[in-house]
Amino acid sequence: MTDDKAALRLIGLGARGRLVVVGVDRTRDAVFKGTLRLAIVAADASPNSRDKIVPLLQGRSITMIETASADELGRAVGRTTTAVVGVLDAKLARGVRATYRGQGELGE
Repeated sequence: MTDDKAALRLIGLGARGRLVVVGVDRTRDAVFKGTLRLAIVAADASPNSRDKIVPLLQGRSITMIETASADELGRAVGRTTTAVVGVLDAKLARGVRATYRGQGELGE
């Protein structure tokens, strides 16, 4: 199983367990509340979406993993597409990070 598939499977489980938030606005809200542990950003996210979330993640030293497409990320959480998924649960965040160990990570 590739890293993307393993991570997307974990993110999907997290979505069903309400351990993630979906979308730029909900992820930004989690950052401001101090509950975001990890952000997964679609590799093909629009520049507008990136401009809204990436500087905030970097400024708060929150790890960001850039992976998959917006279609793949969206399918993992039951949507058609999404630019970003925010992981709220620390154990889930560790599991997703472990699938990428050193690949495409920023802000750590």
